[in-house]
Amino acid sequence: MSNTHERLQKVIAASGVTSRRKAEKLIEEGKVKVNNKVVTELGTKVGPDDKIEVDGIQLEKEPPVYYLFYKPRGVISSVQDDKGRKVVTDFFPEIAERIYPIGRLDYDTSGILLLTNDGEFANMVMHPRHGVEKVYVTKIKGIPSKMELSKLKKGVKDKNEILKVVKHNVLSTDRKKNTAILELTLQEGKNRHVRRMMEQLGYPVLKLKRERYGMLTLDGLRVGEYRKLTPKEVKQMINLASQIVED
Repeated sequence: MSNTHERLQKVIAASGVTSRRKAEKLIEEGKVKVNNKVVTELGTKVGPDDKIEVDGIQLEKEPPVYYLFYKPRGVISSVQDDKGRKVVTDFFPEIAERIYPIGRLDYDTSGILLLTNDGEFANMVMHPRHGVEKVYVTKIKGIPSKMELSKLKKGVKDKNEILKVVKHNVLSTDRKKNTAILELTLQEGKNRHVRRMMEQLGYPVLKLKRERYGMLTLDGLRVGEYRKLTPKEVKQMINLASQIVED
């Protein structure tokens, strides 16, 4: 299940209609519909685009909001975690809207993460078909040759998946410590994409940070801080994704 989904009773309670306990009772009594179908199972999860009715009254859709977050290492890119670990929405306690992360960054990866309650926007900027570029900077163990790095653009196979970059650049090397810092540009983001790709080449990732998402950067933010996207930035991201599809 995608991390953009939440338990139905939680969504109902968050809308202000009733308490979570009362919401659970209404679900069990068959008084809640999701997309015009009665739902009686408490474990049901819903997404931001699902139509929810409680006692015949449709929940009002929240106004769309968009945030850029500087995710720290050691935080889960989700709205909840069954192991009790810190999640990204813990950094937004004062936000009333039901926001969720667009895609994810690994637990040990820091950098730009976008959060929203706009499902259409999330799908547009996240889907590989739209090809919005994401730029990562990684510190690796070892110093790869030009020939080895060329494999990154051709694609590296791991677990029946082809992992590749559209651009790569060596920012620095340290022969004494036997490490290198690379800048990698991706147009898709498979699970642990950079880490798996580099491990296949024999250069394990020591540190990883996403520094750019489309034209958005971390400028002005410290780790754990966030800001709202401006209307211009939201429009630019939509236009960027649309242009890539048209091309």
